[in-house]
Amino acid sequence: MKILVVDDHALIREGLRQVLRGLENDVDVLEAGSCARAFELAQQEPELDLVLLDYHLPDMNGLEALDVFGRQHPALPIIVLSGSVNPRVMQQVMQKGAAAFLTKSGMSDELLSVTRLVLAGGIHMPALPRIMGDEVTMAELPSSLLTPRQEEVLQLLLDGYTNKEIGRMLYLSEETVKNHVSSILRNFGVTTRTQAVLAANRHGYAGTGRPQMAPDDAS
Repeated sequence: MKILVVDDHALIREGLRQVLRGLENDVDVLEAGSCARAFELAQQEPELDLVLLDYHLPDMNGLEALDVFGRQHPALPIIVLSGSVNPRVMQQVMQKGAAAFLTKSGMSDELLSVTRLVLAGGIHMPALPRIMGDEVTMAELPSSLLTPRQEEVLQLLLDGYTNKEIGRMLYLSEETVKNHVSSILRNFGVTTRTQAVLAANRHGYAGTGRPQMAPDDAS
């Protein structure tokens, strides 16, 4: 497993490296102190599994970096880290396709839990406070409605389940779930799972409220 940590403070990079070692014994943590170096490493390491990206970097902010990663490595999941909680930034980061947004003041256990979820193909939606007069603009729901099965998949997607977990819960193959997710993305006119979740929330869809599967059950 290869994870790229992008932060301009060496002490924070080292701290994240120590925490990420809790994922598994052979995790390989790469470090970059700038976005430019991060893009170089991402090109050099095609087997990269995840990026932990600081929002505030000297050469580029997190939104700009997400754009570059999205163009060059669209399948690479990214967790954005920030030292402050700004509702507008949180909304923008998730709209840009980040798999998760976490604050640096969070606990190590939370980082590991969210990292495991993202590595398994899931997304972590932060609590996004409503900003008066600055609502997120999402694609309008198209005339073609979701099928009942697609709505079931969407509801579990809203709960943060991975494709594998959704397949087990609905007795579907993982490939079938991927096809349903692709159809959901097309219906909402978006390109990422995160954008689909945000669009679904805007149009009144809600999760099932079921508890997350235990780690042993999700493997």
